[in-house]
Amino acid sequence: MLKQKLIYLMGAAIGLLIVGSCNQSPTEFGILEGHVSIGPLVPVLREGELPPTPSPEVYSSREIVVYDEDGKTEFIRLEIDATGNYRGELPVGIYFVDINRLGIDSAADLPMEIEITSGDRFQLDIDIDTGIR
Repeated sequence: MLKQKLIYLMGAAIGLLIVGSCNQSPTEFGILEGHVSIGPLVPVLREGELPPTPSPEVYSSREIVVYDEDGKTEFIRLEIDATGNYRGELPVGIYFVDINRLGIDSAADLPMEIEITSGDRFQLDIDIDTGIR
């Protein structure tokens, strides 16, 4: 008899857990994406000379850092691909975006507060100044 009651109670508890999890709304997401420009890569360019294209290693050594709404707690780091693009799926909310500040790198408009909304894309192109002069 005790064994049957325990089985019944366990079944009821599992049922409540299943029903409770079905009533929870799924977390909604949006996309943060953009293109990163990095330069200058050489101290001097001759007149008429085009600036060098960053190598994949120049991009891969840098990251996009996303902080929680407090601007201090790191949420995620997004890698920059070999052509300078990055992309990440984030839960709906307010974030601060920055770069990992390699050496004397800077980005004039960062850190920047952004809002990710459900199903939308937030395009944030970033210009990284290497400080090479």
